[in-house]
Amino acid sequence: MASMAVSQSIFSTLTSQRGFENASLPWPSSMLKHSLVVSRSNSLSTHFNKTRNTSFITNCASPEKNDTPIELRYPAFPTVMDINQIREILPHRFPFLLVDRVIEYNPGVSVVAIKNVTINDNFFPGHFPERPIMPGVLMVEAMAQVGGLVMLQPEVGGSRENFFFAGIDKVRFRKPVIAGDTLVMRMTLIKLQKRFGIAKMEGKAYVGGDVVCEGEFLMATGSE
Repeated sequence: MASMAVSQSIFSTLTSQRGFENASLPWPSSMLKHSLVVSRSNSLSTHFNKTRNTSFITNCASPEKNDTPIELRYPAFPTVMDINQIREILPHRFPFLLVDRVIEYNPGVSVVAIKNVTINDNFFPGHFPERPIMPGVLMVEAMAQVGGLVMLQPEVGGSRENFFFAGIDKVRFRKPVIAGDTLVMRMTLIKLQKRFGIAKMEGKAYVGGDVVCEGEFLMATGSE
């Protein structure tokens, strides 16, 4: 009996020092630890689920409602030169005039123009019948024509009778251009040597803000 009392006294001292004070509980300390762990885990799981549900609801509700019909949300490209003005400058005609509108013009510096790519373009029946893609060489030609709108102006001194596409360099095609796209082309004059009648231009073409074609162009110019 004395040994049992000593044992109980020692156990009571140890447990009180460890902070459990569970000598009077009907389950051992190991079960108590397990119960605390499970309870904490369930509490964290409940908190996570509430947070996740709240976040999901917030994300679903975040986009603002726009009552404006989609056809009224996006303004049209500006018109700096229409097709009639372009025809007065460029010598090209159907089916090889590949510029529809000029939307920005800096005399002697740069031009931004667009080409509306439609399924009615005469190259689509052959390129390709099952997947209409604008040929890369025609994208380059369209960009060269935009460059011509810079070069055939009085500020530069070019002439319709003596203007040629002389060369290309570093041309890259990034993405296909298909029927329904609007090709936006920027051509910038980099260097002009009037003595030799050579101009170097930098060009980039975009669809929806993404570069689809880029390169460097050489133009041969002259006077009448």
